Amino acid sequence: MISVVILGAGNVATHLYKAFKKADDISLVQWYNRSLKSLQFYKNEVEITSDISSLKEADIYILSVSDDAVANLSRKLPFTNKLVVHTSGSVNIHDLDKKNKRGVFYPLQTFSKDTETDFTEIPICIEALEKSSHPILKKLAQAIGCKSHRINGDQRAALHLAAVFVNNFANQLYRIGHEITESSGAEFDILKPLIAETARKIETLSPYIAQTGPAKRNDKKTIKKHLSLLENDMHSDIYKLLTKSIQQTHGKKL
Repeated sequence: MISVVILGAGNVATHLYKAFKKADDISLVQWYNRSLKSLQFYKNEVEITSDISSLKEADIYILSVSDDAVANLSRKLPFTNKLVVHTSGSVNIHDLDKKNKRGVFYPLQTFSKDTETDFTEIPICIEALEKSSHPILKKLAQAIGCKSHRINGDQRAALHLAAVFVNNFANQLYRIGHEITESSGAEFDILKPLIAETARKIETLSPYIAQTGPAKRNDKKTIKKHLSLLENDMHSDIYKLLTKSIQQTHGKKL
């Protein structure tokens, strides 16, 4: 049985809490947040506290807070030589205070509080400075049904950067597509099967092989027509930049 204390009450912390509560091999002994308001809903399920000096004994302390808060919170922890991990994709492991054993437990997924999450589909990237910390982090991931990947800081930074492109930037493109369809009275929902198929294709094909469209074909008439339809200058700039990127990738003349 692995005993855990969660620190923080954001999206990732909330989903980890739910996953840990369901796991047979995890004992969630306490949940800390500097404001108890965010934790009140769970007060009958787990011990909650806003007093950092009252943190209970545990095998792992998980700092699931904003990137900017990780270092400061780790310095405030009232103990030494415990395993303390953060859940960030971009924060350096050395930002954790060296008075404790340091690690990373990074679930590579997008989280929203009101959306259910299947942890069996989420890869957990683990990193630790002490060799002895890796087995317990791997066991923690297995306890919630996740496949773990042992990576270093440079690899985690690269994965986080790539995740911004394939998730955050892709979602912004969905938003632009939604705006374009709304402006003409078309239904955005008609595009959803295309979005789903695009995601499915890269399960078996590389993104390079899967690429289609006017930019790859160098269909200049279609590209020109699309640009003439775009009234928003920023959308036009994005279209031109992505078209240029695709054409360079696939060796087309610009």
